[in-house]
Amino acid sequence: MSGGGAWGDDDPTGRRQFADVGTLTLEARGALPDVTVAYETWGTLNEARDNAVLVLHALTGDSHVSGPAGSGHPTAGWWDALVGPGRALDTDRWFVVAPNVLGGCQGTTGPASPAPDGRAWGSRFPFITVRDQVTAEARLADRLGIDAWASVIGGSMGGMRVLEWAVTYPNRLRSAVVLASSAYATAEQIAWCEPQLLAVRADPNWAGGDYHEADGPGPVAGLGIARRIAHVTYRSELELAERFGREAQGDEQPIGGSGRYAVESYLDHHADKLRRRFDAGSYVVLTEAMNSHDVGRGRGGTSAALQRISCDLHVAAVDSDRLYPPRLSVEIVDGAPTARQLRTVSSPYGHDGFLIETSQVGEVVRDCLNGLDIRVSVR
Repeated sequence: MSGGGAWGDDDPTGRRQFADVGTLTLEARGALPDVTVAYETWGTLNEARDNAVLVLHALTGDSHVSGPAGSGHPTAGWWDALVGPGRALDTDRWFVVAPNVLGGCQGTTGPASPAPDGRAWGSRFPFITVRDQVTAEARLADRLGIDAWASVIGGSMGGMRVLEWAVTYPNRLRSAVVLASSAYATAEQIAWCEPQLLAVRADPNWAGGDYHEADGPGPVAGLGIARRIAHVTYRSELELAERFGREAQGDEQPIGGSGRYAVESYLDHHADKLRRRFDAGSYVVLTEAMNSHDVGRGRGGTSAALQRISCDLHVAAVDSDRLYPPRLSVEIVDGAPTARQLRTVSSPYGHDGFLIETSQVGEVVRDCLNGLDIRVSVR
């Protein structure tokens, strides 16, 4: 392990650390050598090592679940309201671990990382699947000495990985929370991803994926377009209508072509934010990994795969989610023998409700964790 262990430093809480997890044999083909996983921790691992909770981020998230922006953290914690003393993920009780996903760009091996020859992987970075990402996370658990998680929690792409954990390693988690996710990538989800991938690859600065060591900004224009497309699917039609309507942006005049509508300015803002902190190569790799998601592949289909789940499973859908509509959560609940009754997060914000409605999501997490008999950590 490099960069310090989870409990080997004076105060590792909320600080990015790194674990070397070796070579990963990949599901599709080949292997990825010398894999590093970046992660952060909060709280204390108890003597029994049974109070560890794994939190898995979505597509453009990272390991920084809680805390202010800082070194290695381009943004503040994306679920800050849920992690800390007295919060849903109470760090006086739980040892919370959040890794950056395999293929990412915030410390874990991805396209921008150096390959064995010292150059960025770029276009040579292999195709990875959600199962490969979970394999890397299982290796991290091994390095941390965690045989089984008290719970594994995640939404969207993180929820995909939660289900893969529950199906692939049923004996390594006691409970799980799946938020706004699915057992497989649907045709519509894949369809929305295609123009995003094309936008990035059509950028002249994409350079076939080998732009990392070239002069210039890289394919930030294509990444910005991809983000605009994606962000519309993350929100609801009603929210956009009520929030922006047909209003012009400030004093701009969209009629006549000399300005923008307010909703266009909103999408521009989110595109600018992402392209300042995220690697386009990782966006492509992770999007294709999400498209690969199918817990039933090679397991006799979705129903057979969900039957493998033995942990206490909590599933929540966002009622206005048009990207991961509630019917997909219903399929999980109906197929998994240990699933509790479906929870519904009421929100006008669409898919992003799992990130925004922290009070409702926190109740789902509390209900899951309160059902576990774990000795309180001693600081």
